[in-house]
Amino acid sequence: MPDQLLIHDDIKLYTTSDKFYLEPTINPTEIMVIDRVTGEATIKAYGTVKIPIPANAYRPVCGFLGTIKLISGLYLVVAKYRILVGRLNGHDIYELAGSDIIPYTRSTIHLTNSQIEDNNTYERMVRAALNTPGIYFSYGYDLTHTLQRLHSVAPEFHKMSIANRADPRFLWNGHLLRDYSQEQFARFTLPLIEGFVSINHVSVNGHQITWSLVSRRCVDRAGTRFFMRGVDAQGNVANFVETEQIVERGGEKSSFVQTRGSIPLYWSQYPDIRYKPAVSLSHDDHVAAYTKHLRDQLQRYGNQVLVNLIDQRGKEEALERGYRAAVAASALPGVRYEPFDFHAECRGMRYYRLNVLIDRITHEQTEFGYFMSRGGTVLLRQSGVFRTNCVDCLDRTNVVQSLLARLQLTAVLKLLAVISEGDAHPHLDQLFNTVWADHADMISIQYSGTGALKTDFTRTGKRTHMGLVRDGINSLTRYYKNNFSDGFRQDSIDLFLGKYVVHDGEGNTALCPLRRDRDWKYITFPSVLLVAMSMFCASAILPQRYSNEVLLYLMFWGAAVGATLSFIFRHGKEFVDWPRLDAGGLAASRSAPAQSL
Repeated sequence: MPDQLLIHDDIKLYTTSDKFYLEPTINPTEIMVIDRVTGEATIKAYGTVKIPIPANAYRPVCGFLGTIKLISGLYLVVAKYRILVGRLNGHDIYELAGSDIIPYTRSTIHLTNSQIEDNNTYERMVRAALNTPGIYFSYGYDLTHTLQRLHSVAPEFHKMSIANRADPRFLWNGHLLRDYSQEQFARFTLPLIEGFVSINHVSVNGHQITWSLVSRRCVDRAGTRFFMRGVDAQGNVANFVETEQIVERGGEKSSFVQTRGSIPLYWSQYPDIRYKPAVSLSHDDHVAAYTKHLRDQLQRYGNQVLVNLIDQRGKEEALERGYRAAVAASALPGVRYEPFDFHAECRGMRYYRLNVLIDRITHEQTEFGYFMSRGGTVLLRQSGVFRTNCVDCLDRTNVVQSLLARLQLTAVLKLLAVISEGDAHPHLDQLFNTVWADHADMISIQYSGTGALKTDFTRTGKRTHMGLVRDGINSLTRYYKNNFSDGFRQDSIDLFLGKYVVHDGEGNTALCPLRRDRDWKYITFPSVLLVAMSMFCASAILPQRYSNEVLLYLMFWGAAVGATLSFIFRHGKEFVDWPRLDAGGLAASRSAPAQSL
């Protein structure tokens, strides 16, 4: 069903000493005026406002994204550049390729030096959030909803502004648009999603079809890999992603939805310098949180098959047992638990063993079905989803989701008489594999900081030795980022999403959390380690011959390296880049004991 209200796409932004003017470039009928002193925004009829600067003194922007408050005051957030991804359901879809934040205040003389420094840090955080790859928007299509949801609402729904009717779970700039919910701003407020969008036009047996993949990351419990795990008291889980596969041919449209999300228990895995930090289960009521999460999923999506791909032995075993116990204790109708030990079953690159899992859930995929409409008339509806997870909900999860999506794509193309049994379509197969591998990389970058693992199987249909090498490189990169740079990235997400709000007078009359000092050990021991390693290497390489004195030097500096490394790993959490805004209450976890698995 087409959207009735289109958002202004190209805008002229005029900036004067006391106001911002946002004037649509094409057929302007209204103009948005923002007072830089009071922060008040109004919509005026075009022609009733006299802009007191030359007509060519503007900067072109392609969208108004909202405003955000930092220490110096409010900032205007606009989209500067965009990349056309493709056309979906009759509307152009774009990826955000550049943005800008513009302060309302003309100077920072009212701030102290420390406040200016902190304000610059907050600016970097907002820019980092906006520069994250995989942010998308449309001027006429509601990317936050699936096709089935868009066909299940009253006609009045489509007359609302796209930002107001957006699913708040996936509205990435909802905090920035909080003061612009009135309908007068409807054609200026541009909603964003974060995730992945790929739109592909392909010819199959003479039929022109559009095959698209749209993933939406949830803003609730959003964050980075180790700092956001499990569930919260409201039933929100970390790294929740709704993935929709869409097939269009003329007026015929099909949609298939899957979800992924962290195991809905109270668990954590905070970084501590070790390659794999210990997984910890809290003593809270897991069943209540699990039940709240699943009831919400049942209401939104229908029946659930919980595909759990984590190890059933070793460090992940207790987590699997806890999940299984919560499912049994809650006993919700319409929910089935399907564990599959991915690593054990597919060890030795035996990825054909995934057919065992697919065979166990094929009948439910047929039962759940998918959405189908023709000329606006709904023919089929999807009655349930597969909720897939591994520990990170990235690598193993994406492999299994791509297999389920391939089965559905084959089914819908057969229904549309595009293909028949036994047909070979190498071009479509290659496209499918490439897109799903790109999808895995994008979602992984947004959560863990690197591309996904195991994408060689997704791209080629088999596991390769070169794929193992790439996985090793990605794993080491993840290790560094998750331990030494994700604190800033978590803060960026929390600030952008409004999980943390800058207070009035912060850094002056109120304490600024950015001012938290590092423990003395943070600098001392890495410095000692660097000196000890340098001296050990010098003692080993520089002497032309080895004497007892040289060997003593080697033993001394080798012992210094070993002792320093031992101390660092024993106090690993103190060397991690922790979030400073602490919107999720992470500070207590740095020293609080937990039940390790």
